Amino acid sequence: MSRLADQPFTLFLVSFAALCACTWFGAVVLSRYATGGKEAREDLRTVLAACLTLLGLIVGFSFSMAVSRYDLRNSYEAAEATAIGTAYARADLLPPADAQSIRQLLGRYLGVRVLFFTNRDPHRVQPLTAQAAALQRQMWSAVQAPAAAQPNPLTALVVAGMNDVVNSQGNTQAAWWNRIPSEAWALMGLIAILCNVMLGFSAGELKRRGSLFVLPLITAIALFLIADIDSPGGGGLIHVMPQNLLHLQQQLR
Repeated sequence: MSRLADQPFTLFLVSFAALCACTWFGAVVLSRYATGGKEAREDLRTVLAACLTLLGLIVGFSFSMAVSRYDLRNSYEAAEATAIGTAYARADLLPPADAQSIRQLLGRYLGVRVLFFTNRDPHRVQPLTAQAAALQRQMWSAVQAPAAAQPNPLTALVVAGMNDVVNSQGNTQAAWWNRIPSEAWALMGLIAILCNVMLGFSAGELKRRGSLFVLPLITAIALFLIADIDSPGGGGLIHVMPQNLLHLQQQLR
């Protein structure tokens, strides 16, 4: 389910088809074995209302989790831009040759980070991450040599700024991996299936069953929205845009 959540459109189609099938199964198959009178039907509707309330709560909590993770990824993108800009400015504290080398590396690193945020191909995530790690090693070596040759408070500032660049990328990567647990997805799916089966079972007469497919549609849309917000760099509509990194790139040019 967690891998399916990385493709929001696929999740929408699969969940809508599955929930419609559950509603049809309850309305056409299970309703044949319905026993009891009006009182039993009222009891079933009470249970259905309770299950729908539980489903709504779980969907709401999951949506809140997805939004908080989305906001965290946005804040780490801004932190990366600040760290890179600070390291670029502190390069002036080093000798001109070392400063020029560090600026060039930071410019290339900034371009790689912009590509990481704008990438929509999951197969390119690992190469971009490896490229960023290689540039980090080069930048660290570039500041390590002058700092070891002239250990003073000024070079310490440069080293600290480069350390912030590395740490900010690590925080972003951790936020990319921080997703809604697969157990929460499984629980939402199970409750949604049971709710739709019971809804179909309590449908009553056939002429009213056409409106039952509204609940599968609404549930599928809710799952799509949660997956879209929760999946960074996925194939959905909502993405973390590197506005701060792009603005810094324009400034450095």
